[in-house]
Amino acid sequence: MSKKLIRETVIAEALDLLDEVGLDGITTRQLAKRIGVEQPSLYWHFRKKDELLAAMAEAAMAPHATAPLPMAADDWRGWFLDNTRSFRRTLLMRRDGARLHAGTYPGAPDVERITHKIAFLVACGLPEQDAKMAMLAASRFTVGSVLEEQAASSSAAPSELIGIPQIDHETAFEEGLALILDGLAARKRPA
Repeated sequence: MSKKLIRETVIAEALDLLDEVGLDGITTRQLAKRIGVEQPSLYWHFRKKDELLAAMAEAAMAPHATAPLPMAADDWRGWFLDNTRSFRRTLLMRRDGARLHAGTYPGAPDVERITHKIAFLVACGLPEQDAKMAMLAASRFTVGSVLEEQAASSSAAPSELIGIPQIDHETAFEEGLALILDGLAARKRPA
């Protein structure tokens, strides 16, 4: 096998292991056993566990990272909603997806995509700084929302038992997203 294929296999197996045991259960020892190699052979591709986790995070985000970029004719509000919802769906695809993603930084291809998205919002009449902050706020809001949703789904005690009403995570997400969008719309320059 080629080096690249082996690396991709390691990442794919690590993501499958993540779905089975969660982020806290990922060890290079378990991963090596799962793949059928000795643990030191993983260091050929990943010198540290952090490098493996970063590669896993990047691979886990592929569905969102390959979503179509906005076109000039797109409605900015509809695009902003769709983009943020796509990000949420992608984080929810993997167990502990939000925890895996939290704290990562975009690579060069991601920076190009983000730059395109911000330029689209600016071309639609939003001040550049507001467009940047809205993208950042939506991203952080989404990660935080999914962190809470995924933590609640793995929680041992249902919230009703301690007197907290049940949260509909999707509704809460949509309402929070609407608040971000309304705030951004209020800052849009008149056409």
